Amino acid sequence: MTKDLFPSPTPLTPPHHEEDWLSWLRLLRSRRVGPSTFYRLMNEHGSAEAALDALPEIARKAGVSNYQTCTRARAAAELTAARLAGARAVAIGAPDYPAGLAAIENPPPLLWILGDPALLHRPMVALVGARNASSLGTRMARTLAGELADAGYVVVSGLARGIDAAAHFGSLERGTLAVMAGGVDVVYPAENAVLAQEIAERGVRLSEQPMGLQPIARHFPQRNRIVAGLCRAVVVVEAAARSGSLITASLAADLGRDVMAVPGHPFDGRATGCNFLLCDGATLVRSAADVIAVCEQKEQETPEPAARTGGQTPAARPAPEPAARKVRKPAAAARPKKKPRRKPAPQGEPAPQPEAEARETALGHANKLHNEILSRLSPSPVTEDQLVRDLDLRVAELSPALLDLELDGKIIRQPGGMVSLSPHPA
Repeated sequence: MTKDLFPSPTPLTPPHHEEDWLSWLRLLRSRRVGPSTFYRLMNEHGSAEAALDALPEIARKAGVSNYQTCTRARAAAELTAARLAGARAVAIGAPDYPAGLAAIENPPPLLWILGDPALLHRPMVALVGARNASSLGTRMARTLAGELADAGYVVVSGLARGIDAAAHFGSLERGTLAVMAGGVDVVYPAENAVLAQEIAERGVRLSEQPMGLQPIARHFPQRNRIVAGLCRAVVVVEAAARSGSLITASLAADLGRDVMAVPGHPFDGRATGCNFLLCDGATLVRSAADVIAVCEQKEQETPEPAARTGGQTPAARPAPEPAARKVRKPAAAARPKKKPRRKPAPQGEPAPQPEAEARETALGHANKLHNEILSRLSPSPVTEDQLVRDLDLRVAELSPALLDLELDGKIIRQPGGMVSLSPHPA
């Protein structure tokens, strides 16, 4: 009888009792234990408790002295924080764990989720792009997201400003999922706090990070790998030549997911990444129909992916029939405006005159408005009405600012009330 030299890993049994959850959390939160090490330890020792007992000796042999595992109190505090936030844990091997994510290499052993877990079993498409998105880019992302949600897809993005926020707004009524770089209870950036609350109420927020963790730079690529793993396709709407969106696209391609991109104007730096992806073989996206056609073709060609770790595939659930989509203007966070404090003049210097101070304030306001307008424009023309809506301004405020920028040679006014960035700014 031939001996099996390479036995398959023992299927993981997800936690069912609080003690099991505490052991999983302690192992996963212990120093130098990431998903790969977690699975190796579980496979070698059979349980989280046994792995925790063996970990200090393993660390000592590796040259790490005085190694201590995550304490029971720290793991219990995370469970308590999750309960207070209304979050629930989903472990690899459990029926609620997303099948697409379970199929990647070293998927997150545990996810914290806020919201409707049923969305985790519907087909997903990611929309990602630039944080300093143009008006055309945000409008395209919002339109794509709404049409994809109408077709039964859950729109996935990272809750960043710009394209991410537009994608979530566009699909909020029908199904959106935000993958958080920090803890599922930590909203970043803070300006998306109202949007994040609405997603928790009608969609899903998801994270592999500990509760309460403030995100730092190294967490965002980890977040991007989850975005790519969850989805059947990744659509890049706007992206610079070196951006996190291209990292997500690259991860998706490595996982065998479809990579798509919206083309942009060659003079717009925010389109460089998308145009590069198209030259490299990405599918060109003109509307949601292009995305849906590719996804449907992929569904017919390939079966549902099986989970790599544990060999357990979450039960597939049919997507609900599309209901009538309600368009609702997202709520805005109401914040009282604080009156600026006037700094006292240094001794020996005359206090600034009210007229000079008023001129300085007006100049600062004008410069800020000019920068906001320029950040929304690209070489592709948009209507002045669109800028009024995007910037939430009155026409009387926008028109003088556009005139200033036109005289400075930074924008071009075109027939039909169109305006664009100047390709050769003065």
